[in-house]
Amino acid sequence: MAIATGVPLEEYLHTEYEPDCDYVDGVLEDRNVGKRRHSRTQKRLLDILTPHAARFGLEPLPEQRVRVSKTRVRIPDICLTPLRNDSEVQEEPPALCIEVRSSEDRLSRLLKCVADYLAFGVPVIWIIDPYDREAFVVTQENPAPQPCDELRWKDVSIQLSEILPE
Repeated sequence: MAIATGVPLEEYLHTEYEPDCDYVDGVLEDRNVGKRRHSRTQKRLLDILTPHAARFGLEPLPEQRVRVSKTRVRIPDICLTPLRNDSEVQEEPPALCIEVRSSEDRLSRLLKCVADYLAFGVPVIWIIDPYDREAFVVTQENPAPQPCDELRWKDVSIQLSEILPE
């Protein structure tokens, strides 16, 4: 859902929104954020990924602005970015983007985000649905969401049951 239109990119980049919102072609778009199930899923992913990502010189960041094109900034729930990156807005494709579905999220909105990540060059995108207890993987080689019980990135393998134990 659009919350403002005709906002210049520079204004968006220098403004803090609570909660933060995506920027799509001059339009601020609401993001559905953290109810408990969403937040717990995000926390578990951060806990699991942090030691693995460090081995590759990366860190998992929640809610990091990622400039996916000249006119779009998306905010994945988690993305893996270089440890030594101090930019306020990620300008290079993250190694992995993760979207955790909120109870109000529509698949069509998530797929638009995924399409932007792919076009930007993100090699792997995970979609985790803690409500329906499902996960999907999208890659540059296979851009259609593939259901899975095991999420893989490099040599890391995470069972869906580790992320969604209850």
